[in-house]
Amino acid sequence: MTRARWRDPGAAPAGRVTAVETFFDVVFVFTFTQLTRTLEHDLSLAGLGRLLLIFGALWYMYGGYAWLTNHVPPRRASQKLVLFAAMAGFFIAAVGIPHAFEETGVLVGFGYLVVICVHLLLFTQSDALEGVLRLAPYNVGGALLILVAGFTHGAAVYVLWVVGYLLMTVVPYRTFHVAAEHFVERHGLLVMIALGESVIAIGMGVDVEHVTAGTVGVIVLALALPGAMWWTYFTDYAAAEHALAGADREARSLLAIRAYYFAHIPMLLGIVVAAAGIHAAIAHPDEPAAWPAATALAGGVALYLVGIADFRRCMAIGSPATRIAAAVAALATIPIGAMASAGLHLVSVLFVVAVMLMVSPRRTAPGAATEQGEVVQIR
Repeated sequence: MTRARWRDPGAAPAGRVTAVETFFDVVFVFTFTQLTRTLEHDLSLAGLGRLLLIFGALWYMYGGYAWLTNHVPPRRASQKLVLFAAMAGFFIAAVGIPHAFEETGVLVGFGYLVVICVHLLLFTQSDALEGVLRLAPYNVGGALLILVAGFTHGAAVYVLWVVGYLLMTVVPYRTFHVAAEHFVERHGLLVMIALGESVIAIGMGVDVEHVTAGTVGVIVLALALPGAMWWTYFTDYAAAEHALAGADREARSLLAIRAYYFAHIPMLLGIVVAAAGIHAAIAHPDEPAAWPAATALAGGVALYLVGIADFRRCMAIGSPATRIAAAVAALATIPIGAMASAGLHLVSVLFVVAVMLMVSPRRTAPGAATEQGEVVQIR
């Protein structure tokens, strides 16, 4: 009887995202804030490499929780309390991000191990218990390697991180249940919160003691660029949900992995990298930016657009060509930032994204409609 109550096989399937899941996403996005701040202090290839390692591990487990709440919607108080323990693990890991490969490595590793263990505990309530138990040794083993990395020094730290990440992610593909409405909404909320957090980070970086009319203009542009990135993502939102819901069970799982795990990696990394570049631009808008800062601004937006293009390709919901072209055009603006001014560079990148949204061909998503019954137009 205890096992039956714990697994609750008669529970209703996942529907709309619950409030506790949204709060979970808010906590998780703190990791993005920490990654952005860390990258701002080390805009180099080595800094980007360290960011990729940390992001890779954290994003893998965020995806794990998205799949988890598809199987085990957190409706009961006990489930919500256990989910709060996972939030604490993510938060502890995020606090240690700035020095994850040095003195706070143990903190990151401990928080990550908590995240892994809570995930496995909650997943035992699902009807996918056999598959989860097969994944458990890989996930726990990878987390333990990252924890051990906190006690080591030098090159061994990076080796343990890489091996730990690969151990978790190279396991054989398995089919899990995907509730399309819940899955699409969950990731959409994450992107929205991540963009909002980048706006907050940008605003907090403004030198309020030396605000001029020009500074105000740059601040507005700094807000408009994440807004345009938001617009780009949610243009495809309803059509993506329709495409995912229309796939059969096994195809839907594979489609979810390709579009909502792999394609979202460059999107979310792009948000982090672009935020670091925007922050540098508003600090000195009238001066040329350093080449790494200009590359971060344009390269972050380009990376985001490449992710959108891959997402469209996977979901077959619109042409990826306009997004790829805009990504190339964004990269071409880097010399403007490094040789003219950071403010002009911000204008140029925003112009590229705005033109992309205006000139993209429209087509109707078959069967896709908004809650108001309007036909969705895909740009």
